[in-house]
Amino acid sequence: MRSVALLCLALGLLAVAGCQTQSARIAKVLPHYLDRQGRHTPAPSLFERDAHQAYLRANPDEIGGLRFDVQWVSTVYYVSGVRLRLELRGSKDPTTLVLEEEVEKRPWYQRWTSIELDRETYDRLGEVIAWRVTLWDADQQLAERQSFLW
Repeated sequence: MRSVALLCLALGLLAVAGCQTQSARIAKVLPHYLDRQGRHTPAPSLFERDAHQAYLRANPDEIGGLRFDVQWVSTVYYVSGVRLRLELRGSKDPTTLVLEEEVEKRPWYQRWTSIELDRETYDRLGEVIAWRVTLWDADQQLAERQSFLW
């Protein structure tokens, strides 16, 4: 009985110690072209998505925008006031375009956030050369992921 109580105490202390450290990371960043209807794929198949993305790359006049789907992971269940910042460098505009999106309360398995560029912004920026995504809590950077050319 005493060993069970000590085991429960040890597990409780480990759980409290694990909750105090708030670590986060950005697991995936998926840039997708959007067509004029705002879709990145016509069907829920990876093959259809890849074929549609290849078609849009081959026909730039059919592109209706760009969307970045970001998967982020955090050790805390609910984070409030946390936002994603997307920085883009394009082929036409030498300045860095910065877009921010506040993340919403979601279960641990659905931490995806999307950031979209409309057609006008995409035309002004040109082809995206480099990008960087950061996860912020107030003024503290929690995680970062960037493209090769950043």
